[in-house]
Amino acid sequence: MAVNMASVARGEDTAPEPKRTTVRRKRRRTWHIHIALSIICAISCAPVVYAILVSTQNNAQMINFDLTLGESFFANLSTVWNDRNLGNYMINSAIMAVIIAVGKSITGLLAGLAFVYFRFPGRWIVFFFVLITLMMPTEISILALFEVTYDLGISGSMAGLTIPFLASATAAFLFRQHFANLPANLSEAAQLDGANPLQFLSRVLVPLSWNVLGALVVIEFLYGWNMYLWPLLTVSNRDNQVVQVGLATLQQSGEGQMYGPLMLGALIASIPPILVFLALQRPFMRGFAMTRDK
Repeated sequence: MAVNMASVARGEDTAPEPKRTTVRRKRRRTWHIHIALSIICAISCAPVVYAILVSTQNNAQMINFDLTLGESFFANLSTVWNDRNLGNYMINSAIMAVIIAVGKSITGLLAGLAFVYFRFPGRWIVFFFVLITLMMPTEISILALFEVTYDLGISGSMAGLTIPFLASATAAFLFRQHFANLPANLSEAAQLDGANPLQFLSRVLVPLSWNVLGALVVIEFLYGWNMYLWPLLTVSNRDNQVVQVGLATLQQSGEGQMYGPLMLGALIASIPPILVFLALQRPFMRGFAMTRDK
């Protein structure tokens, strides 16, 4: 006992030997897992590291497969930011992505509320047709959408870019499944308190749905940010164009194809989605865990 007290006084580890042996055995059993994960991470990060290197190089260095930092970073940045006006494209894409994400979240909440808490004839038939739209790619209806926006006089504007995509079958499905797993007595208690459906949605359902809402916002923001075909077809004014179409113009810079500005533009364009994901990472992961458990 005196030895143990002395060890404690000296700050030495007094953990039992069997416990130390168990920890060592676990480390020995998992060392190959750590090595495999390190290799996978290195392989996954290699394209990003190479893109960073190319973004600082000129064509000659890139063609020679030079794996060192080049001296053309500021020249490439001037081409991307000043000559090709990538900053304006990113602002347009950010506005479009935020409007689409917010709009789809609102319509998804309303659709989930209707499918779970309202009783009307043909509810399951309507929900079935909503699910069918998940199997239909956007390209199928893009010509019809173009005709509608052109007839309404909003083609090429921010309204024309966002209004056709404010409804989402994915959002309706996620919120319908989430609301269906909430206690049924919530709506009864809200009715006894005199709350109308919108008050029930805003004061009860939304506070219980932050995780699903955060996951949906991340998904729909990325969907709007990466949109390419629809802006390419509808937007004719260069000032109203979005970042994905703007990146395509970086393939030709100066007298030929320039890879440095293209890589640098792609890296800069990836920053806003990364920031959105980092800001909503916790509700994003919790939201997907909840939908997986259901």
